[in-house]
Amino acid sequence: MKRRLFRICGNAPGGLAPEDQAAVDQFRTMLAALRDMEPWTPGLYRDIAVRVGPFVERAHPRPGDDHGPDLIAVSLVHPDTPHAAAYLHGHQLGYTGKGWLRCETDKILGVWNPALTPLTHAAAGLDLPDDVGMKPAHYAVHVEARRSDNTGYTLLRLGPYAQTRLASRDADRLNTELEGRSAMALPGFTVTAKVSPFHISDHTSYRDPCESDVAALLADGIEAAG
Repeated sequence: MKRRLFRICGNAPGGLAPEDQAAVDQFRTMLAALRDMEPWTPGLYRDIAVRVGPFVERAHPRPGDDHGPDLIAVSLVHPDTPHAAAYLHGHQLGYTGKGWLRCETDKILGVWNPALTPLTHAAAGLDLPDDVGMKPAHYAVHVEARRSDNTGYTLLRLGPYAQTRLASRDADRLNTELEGRSAMALPGFTVTAKVSPFHISDHTSYRDPCESDVAALLADGIEAAG
């Protein structure tokens, strides 16, 4: 029986080669980052580490939509963001094509730490899967009633929309309705429809634009406010 002999390469007997030592150090740093994760708390405007299958990815919370107890809106970003090459590499690997996503907060490991980069799809040279386990967060139309001093309130929220062009179409239609029908006016207010992010934490305050005519919803909203 032949015995295979293995030899550890290095400058000193029994030592690791520099590249091997660097890999060991990186692995130890990664383990320490996992062990001592800085906790994420609602309202914390910092990138977070989230689970995507067996991998860990860097995610950017959507401002104003990161305070819900169960769901927040995030976009998955390349771990090297904001370096110049990160966008290109992220585009090639599918990061930029996902848009805003609904992330369950129990998938959040903590605040993002660059030491976790080896756990990402990008570090493995892999595309993000088509199904990352998060549904699109979508877009919305907010109809705002504002006084001259910019105080006021949101008259109507419509959403979610799967694409910005669909939201823009309905916002344009509502603004045309507001311009063409004086009966739509609220005394002392300027009423305007604008495309906005769909705020997951306030999802119960939205009306589904697929269930009713948006112009009828606007008329009902103004009548109720009047």
